[in-house]
Amino acid sequence: MEPGRKEKVERLLADLSAVEQQLSSPDIFDDQKLYKKLSQDHAYLTDLKRVWEQILFLTKEIASNKKLLTSESGEMGELLQETLTDDIGRLETLETELSTLLVPPDPNDNKTTIIELRAGTGGEEAALFVADCVRMYKLYASQKGWTCETLSCSESDIGGFKEFIMAISGEGVHRMLQYEGGTHRVQRVPATETQGRVHTSAITIATLIEPDADEQVKIEEKDLRIDTFRASGAGGQHVNTTDSAVRITHIPTGIVAECQDERSQHKNKAKALRYLSARIADAKRKAAADAMAEKRSAQVGSGDRSERIRTYNFSQNRITDHRINLTKYNLDQVMEGELEEILAALVTYFYEEKLRA
Repeated sequence: MEPGRKEKVERLLADLSAVEQQLSSPDIFDDQKLYKKLSQDHAYLTDLKRVWEQILFLTKEIASNKKLLTSESGEMGELLQETLTDDIGRLETLETELSTLLVPPDPNDNKTTIIELRAGTGGEEAALFVADCVRMYKLYASQKGWTCETLSCSESDIGGFKEFIMAISGEGVHRMLQYEGGTHRVQRVPATETQGRVHTSAITIATLIEPDADEQVKIEEKDLRIDTFRASGAGGQHVNTTDSAVRITHIPTGIVAECQDERSQHKNKAKALRYLSARIADAKRKAAADAMAEKRSAQVGSGDRSERIRTYNFSQNRITDHRINLTKYNLDQVMEGELEEILAALVTYFYEEKLRA
């Protein structure tokens, strides 16, 4: 265990009883903003307590079993060794979870996050990888109990997506997904390749926070240009016969959002406005962050989508996140939604980078 970690956990958990006392006050509902904050603090500290207690229990169990193992052999020794291996694996998982929890909560942690995935270099293969990553994020979201909603998508000719935009909501969603923005490179033999050669393709991903009630973006109707058009797709049943697709341009900023996912023009307009609002809010945040960055030598965690942040090598079952020099040989599991270890490491790394800055 890292030096000082025990003290840090105990210092944080010392606040739990005070938070519980405040929440039990009959007047707490008079201040909804305070109630919301205290409820989030309570959920965080309760989670921290659960993980910490499990770590303490397993640490004692492992020490005890190691001691017993020196005097046991045969069937009992094998059983102890098996238990010890399982406990060590569980402890490693809990230590990763604790590292993430020790990053202090942020007001944006639970905000709905919009993920934009776009095919880059590689044509149809890149579009197919967009579809693979959409599936990967949806599986991870399902594990976390989050909700996914498609805002817009544009299909490619052979079953991939040229573009896919979705909103994901749930507890801790932005905390875990905020560092996914950037260029994701894939190395594999495409389904269309007859010679068995490995191709390198790329997709870009961007993450946006959807504005909540405290950060409403005021959009004037006079500032919008709304165009309708016929939805396009891969053909057949996917092509609409009416002008239900909607493209909205915010004239002052030039930001464009469109949606053709729904058959109703009204629903497409509502989704496009949601996406437009998130993009305008994101532009404002970035402008403020850029102004602040001028006062220091480097901007930490910019999430610039032009940077290659991760490589997925299918032939070697290898995934590498270049920002934190993390390489794992479980790409098959990651593509099935097992993203927690990578995302937790990113949360910890960027928090420590901000402290150093």
